[in-house]
Amino acid sequence: MAASARTACKWTIRGTQQVRRGRVAARAGADRPLWFPGAKAPEYLDGTMAGDRGFDPLRFCGNKNLVKWYQEAELMNGRWSMAAVAGILFTDLLGKGPWWEAGAKEYFLDTKTLLVVEIVVMAVLEAARLEGFKKTGECGVLGSFPFDPLGMKSEEMKVKEVKNGRLAMLAFLGFCSQAAVTGMGPIEGLKAHIADPFHNNIYTSKVGNEFLLAVIVASAWPMYIAGKNAISGGEDEEFRPIPW
Repeated sequence: MAASARTACKWTIRGTQQVRRGRVAARAGADRPLWFPGAKAPEYLDGTMAGDRGFDPLRFCGNKNLVKWYQEAELMNGRWSMAAVAGILFTDLLGKGPWWEAGAKEYFLDTKTLLVVEIVVMAVLEAARLEGFKKTGECGVLGSFPFDPLGMKSEEMKVKEVKNGRLAMLAFLGFCSQAAVTGMGPIEGLKAHIADPFHNNIYTSKVGNEFLLAVIVASAWPMYIAGKNAISGGEDEEFRPIPW
């Protein structure tokens, strides 16, 4: 009798906890921040993924079989971008020359040997990462999945990693664009801008008009999305590579 009572009590507690978690998740989904105020996230973006802000104009995440791979690809690109941005800023601060010429310099190994070593090492690491991801759904290194030597894994840190990775990808794109347009690295470009901000900026560069047009389009895009959702009632949730 006592055992039955304890079992019933446990199930009641579990059921109550599940209901509470469901209510919290529902409130989080309804009140969570989105990519712009008033936006309506697609139904398949329910806020459970780290960094989900309901932004998916090309409906990539509508394919449930591929979304985990897209998420992993974003994480890996973000991590490589964070490493690249840190490396570019570090070498620029030390005055080691243009970062885009690093591949043409001489190192302790000749270019062919270095290339072979890189291919072999990356092939081993990537093959192990792929197998580990298939088994655990986590990213790691060799036999460690997830790779978390400092024990920092948490939902909050996952979101921070995604945010910093996205920012780093944009920063790296900016570094590449700046190098192509001005022939300067980020630190050199910053110094030039501080010295004469009204004449050394992207609007006065040779791609100033193109950048201005891009800013106008980016500013008008949220209004287009909001108007489209208002007209269609937000019912268009099918997976399509092009939103229109």
